[in-house]
Amino acid sequence: MDFASLGLSEPVLKAVADAGYVQPTPIQAQAIPIVLTGRDVLGTAQTGTGKTAGFTLPLIDILAGGRVRARMPRALILEPTRELADQVANSFAVYGKYANLSMALLIGGVNYTEQEKLLDRGVDVLIATPGRLLDHFERGRVMLTGVQVFVIDEADRMLDMGFMPDVERIGKLLPPLRQTLFFSATMPPEMRKLADKFLQNPKEIAVARQSTTAETVTQHLVPVTQRQKREALRSLLRSEEVKNAIIFCNRKRDVDILAKSLIRHGFDAQPLHGDMDQSARTATLEKFKRNEISLLVASDVAARGLDVQGLTHVFNFDVPTHPEDYVHRIGRTGRAGMEGRAFTLVTDDDAKLVRAITSLINREIPVQELQGFEPGEGDAAEDGEKPKREGRGRDRDDRRGGRNRSNRRNERSGPRGADIRPGGPGEASTTPIEQNFPLDAPLAADTLDIPAPAQAEPEDAGQGQTSSETGTESGRETRQQGRGNRREPRKPRSDAKPRSEAKPRSETKSRSDTKSRSDAKPRSDAKSGADAKSGTNERPRAEEWSKPRDNNRERGRDDLGPPVVGMGDHMPDFLKRPVRKARI
Repeated sequence: MDFASLGLSEPVLKAVADAGYVQPTPIQAQAIPIVLTGRDVLGTAQTGTGKTAGFTLPLIDILAGGRVRARMPRALILEPTRELADQVANSFAVYGKYANLSMALLIGGVNYTEQEKLLDRGVDVLIATPGRLLDHFERGRVMLTGVQVFVIDEADRMLDMGFMPDVERIGKLLPPLRQTLFFSATMPPEMRKLADKFLQNPKEIAVARQSTTAETVTQHLVPVTQRQKREALRSLLRSEEVKNAIIFCNRKRDVDILAKSLIRHGFDAQPLHGDMDQSARTATLEKFKRNEISLLVASDVAARGLDVQGLTHVFNFDVPTHPEDYVHRIGRTGRAGMEGRAFTLVTDDDAKLVRAITSLINREIPVQELQGFEPGEGDAAEDGEKPKREGRGRDRDDRRGGRNRSNRRNERSGPRGADIRPGGPGEASTTPIEQNFPLDAPLAADTLDIPAPAQAEPEDAGQGQTSSETGTESGRETRQQGRGNRREPRKPRSDAKPRSEAKPRSETKSRSDTKSRSDAKPRSDAKSGADAKSGTNERPRAEEWSKPRDNNRERGRDDLGPPVVGMGDHMPDFLKRPVRKARI
């Protein structure tokens, strides 16, 4: 059977011949005649079997007759990822180069202005991701009431990524009389329920058993430990004849880390994940397709629908969480009848995920052990790389001294409340500080360098100076001994005055005396009548506080009386006015 027997037009057959295809794949041979009749299709086939051409080729013939209207596309194709949408757009450009049809690609990460210009001119086919299509619809830039053919590609991936609520909303915006094509690599029960919402009396096409891998792909499981993964991957890359390969990781963060590790060890690798800018993602993918880079470290963004010619190997650095993702990952190799090899690095913690995969594909995956990387040989760290940080838990407390540090401290110092003096039941080891400061010795002021309380009038200033200096120096020497004599004790200043020679507080000048005011009097000259008669230079503060205060006079600077709580010395005038009584 060839393409001419499927009922395709001459322009389409010419474009297919230019692309180098001679015979259709099983999914193409069954789907193309049914799509040309205008019936809904529910297609299930293995990844890499040509599902894209199965709906692109008949779609070109269906839209050959008709005219374009602004902002009203006649066909809508929904894709889960930007890369897959761009690939479908490229396939449509290849197969429809002899047909007078226009196309627009609506994906995220691209400026809205250029996309709006295409929509304003009018397009026949609109290829979009759900999120960006809804953004244009809410802006009023596109109307979906003129859609005649609605295609949902990789529907199971949309379900995994959480796009089905958006797809259902888009389905309600379409006209009820339309043709719907529903394609998926797997068909779980949840997917069949969703298909019933969009399809009306569909024709089911199942080329192969659901969720099976291609026979052209040789699969292997490589048991390693978590710390051996990177080194085992590098060993596989060196031992296998790798022309180009995709290395899959479960997390975006691991994609960047693994790509940097491979580059550091001399491999030509680049990362690809959803957090990258769209221009960077497109440029990286184009370099990989042109064989400018040989290794592509990617997340599951590259697991669906990407067609890279001549891809020889696929490496699963992490076992996929969902078993269906394993089918899509290894489906990137062994396409179009070519041979491919797939290796999956597994640890003891991945046993449950591996059982789910083997149960889904209904076959056992052979185990290939690498010499020197058996799990029982230890977790030696990689050469030139830092070991991975340990996880949290009780073992981590034992290794790094988390909560058990207090237990070890209690073992050294004895139980709480125990007698820790020498000879007691909880006797502790003697440290240099305890040697200098015995615990059973009385505490002295000179030992702790606590200054003695100032006396009113020391009888002998020389004796006070000697005792003060002696106490200070002894305290300093004791501290220096406890510190291991790291520095020489500081010498006392020769011009320093002892504490006992300091002037009493009464002789020091107040802050008001230092101000340069001509009319300000020093505090010693501000004498009351009693002070003038007695001839004393200083008025006791207690006597001033005991005198009755005149709250009506203005308080001066030299007034040393206690503060008045309330309004202060001055009473406002409005409080002195008599209160008028209200007339009744």
